[in-house]
Amino acid sequence: MGIRLGMHADNWRGQSGNFWQAVDSAVKHDLKYLEAGTVNGQYFVTALGYDPSISIFENPVAIKRKLDEKGLALSMLDASYPIFGPDGSYYGVQYYTQVIRFAKELGAPKVDSVDSGLAPDLPRDEMLRITIGNYTEILKWAHDYDITICIEPHGQYTGDGEFMLKLLGHFEDEHLRVNFDTGNAFIQGHDPLEYYKELEKYIVSSHIKDVDPGLAAALRGEETGIGMSAVPIGAGVNADNIRKVLAYMKERDFDGDVSIECDGSDENIRLSVEWIRGVLAE
Repeated sequence: MGIRLGMHADNWRGQSGNFWQAVDSAVKHDLKYLEAGTVNGQYFVTALGYDPSISIFENPVAIKRKLDEKGLALSMLDASYPIFGPDGSYYGVQYYTQVIRFAKELGAPKVDSVDSGLAPDLPRDEMLRITIGNYTEILKWAHDYDITICIEPHGQYTGDGEFMLKLLGHFEDEHLRVNFDTGNAFIQGHDPLEYYKELEKYIVSSHIKDVDPGLAAALRGEETGIGMSAVPIGAGVNADNIRKVLAYMKERDFDGDVSIECDGSDENIRLSVEWIRGVLAE
């Protein structure tokens, strides 16, 4: 199928928008795939319509029916509770197992996971040991429900290629893969294409984020990730890197999802979709 272009409903977080506004935008811009964040429980801001996440307490059959009517499919659920380290053991494992169940009912084939820029500063060998244990428990559910768990580079450990390859190599499991992120890789200080190549064996999807020039000047090499691009994709300092990554994906016959992550104003989404489609058509 090749590269499947979609976007993340989280783009509407900065707009205080909701999931169904993201759905309407995807339809307007002729996108067939959408990614959504999840909440484990009830969040009053979501209930008031000012947050684009889906509660896993909601009725997945009703949600899927509405998406089917609009010709949309969920490419991935973004759980993204930090699963690395002790908090991942105490809170994250239970969270992810229930998101896996929810994803299956929604027809979403993948669930995204992360570490955190706030992760405890444990010795790396100890963090690796704990995290392997966490993913071991999550993968039991992933196998039974046939859901792919993705690891997204977004923190101090996932931004470390050696650590990532040790973690992924421990399992060598088709249910544990990588959701690459062009913006996070850039902010971490990587050349995004080179980091993509380092993790390429495991990559099945990617978040496409550009970076505002001011943000890049202030945070590159200091932070481990950003939520979304404040500027349209193609209008920031990461545009050339994104072009190179997309060209490499096409050259390597990549078969998977790419999700636009930028602030969800109509103009930002329109310009981002047009720019990426233009690059893919080159």
